[in-house]
Amino acid sequence: MKKTYLLAATVAAAAGTAHAQSNVTLYGLIDAGLTYVSNEASTSSPMSPNGLTGGKAVFGMTGGNVQQSRWGLRGVEDLGGGLKTVFNLESGFNVTNGKAVNSSLFNRQAYVGLSSQYGTVTLGRQYDSMVDYVAPMSATGAWGGTYFAHPGDNDNLNGSFSLSNTIKYQSTNYAGFSASALYGFSNNAGFADNRAYSAGMGYTNGGLRLGAAYLQLQGLNANNANGAVQNLPAFTTANLPGVQNQRTWGLGASYAFGPMIVGAVFTQTRLQDKIADASVRYNNYEVNARYDLTPAFYLGAAYTYTQGLRNTPGSGDTNNRSAHWNQFGLQADYSLSKRTDLYAESVFQIGANNAEGTNAAQINGTGAPSTSRSQVVVTTGIRHRF
Repeated sequence: MKKTYLLAATVAAAAGTAHAQSNVTLYGLIDAGLTYVSNEASTSSPMSPNGLTGGKAVFGMTGGNVQQSRWGLRGVEDLGGGLKTVFNLESGFNVTNGKAVNSSLFNRQAYVGLSSQYGTVTLGRQYDSMVDYVAPMSATGAWGGTYFAHPGDNDNLNGSFSLSNTIKYQSTNYAGFSASALYGFSNNAGFADNRAYSAGMGYTNGGLRLGAAYLQLQGLNANNANGAVQNLPAFTTANLPGVQNQRTWGLGASYAFGPMIVGAVFTQTRLQDKIADASVRYNNYEVNARYDLTPAFYLGAAYTYTQGLRNTPGSGDTNNRSAHWNQFGLQADYSLSKRTDLYAESVFQIGANNAEGTNAAQINGTGAPSTSRSQVVVTTGIRHRF
């Protein structure tokens, strides 16, 4: 009789183990190299043009030239009946000095949720739909990385920030169609200060890929450090110090045929300062292409035209003041293995004069703006995934 009970308990334990199978994966990426920047301002003075002086070339070791170095843990537990628990914890760091990109431990992603045949619902710190659906058609989000981002990564296609306190729904793939929606809580009374909304959708069929997305950041200057938006890129506040709202939307398409992939992206970001009754709007137009010369070696090229429009009705000037940037990028990448590759790339940006006399250029990822209309970055390095 005891043997019968023992056998039944063993079978039940084995069934329970099979029913709740789980796994946890440690993963990461390390990217480091040598970088030359043609001009970076070293001091700022109101008496100088653009407030920028002391421009000099910079050469040194840099990290995250293509992708930010990171490590993370992701896991899944099978709950049975097609239901699973999923989680992801991811931290970005600078490989040149070992420091985290900011004070948060899991500064890139930190979420947990449930997944089924109807989609996935997750809660925590996550990326918006612009990153999920439009970035993969851009050079910065597909292969080019950091320096290929649009000026200041104003549309977040390079994933410069993720959102806290979010609940996100990601659908499964239905005949090539998928969609997502995200809401970031302010965690503050009134639900208005420092919250976020995002939604996107995509379609894939053979070599064709389409994507569209929208992102809104609400009440950014509300002094709510516990809200959805934390560690916003300096580019946003520098161009409109009193910014309260940001609205970004974009469309993208790419097509792969043979060894070639071509893509096109349009995004628009609008920053609004209700206090000064001013707004700045950035329109980004990009075309890009990648060609695989061999299975291990590819070449990529991209061009972006960015138009910046500033409107300040309260100043008595009803005309938009505009600025323009043209950016060209080239990249070559050779894979030593499935996990390790060597890269070399160059990005050139030139800014056009505008009504305010601000013509400085600054390529995303560089330490400071140029004191002139142009800036050039040349970098080469190694990237390893684990």
